[in-house]
Amino acid sequence: MKLTPEEVLHIAQLARLHLTPEEVDLFSGQLNDILGYMEQLNALDTAGVEPTFHALHLVNAFREDRVLPSLPQEEALALAPEQARAAFAVPKVI
Repeated sequence: MKLTPEEVLHIAQLARLHLTPEEVDLFSGQLNDILGYMEQLNALDTAGVEPTFHALHLVNAFREDRVLPSLPQEEALALAPEQARAAFAVPKVI
């Protein structure tokens, strides 16, 4: 399956991209190379291959939650460059 320049332009339009004619030629070749590689992968027999989501077999590596003493509010606020009404003061971002 080969993509035509018109199909590449349609894909670019869907992605809200404006391509020059040189970019259309470049991306047509690159996308067709990708599709050719996908055709090679589709030709492989994967009937006995178990699906995986990661190359390494990992089990949940998170530590257990533990309740620990926290920093008192006064000490935490003392470290802040600015504070207001018992809270950290930060610049307004809009």
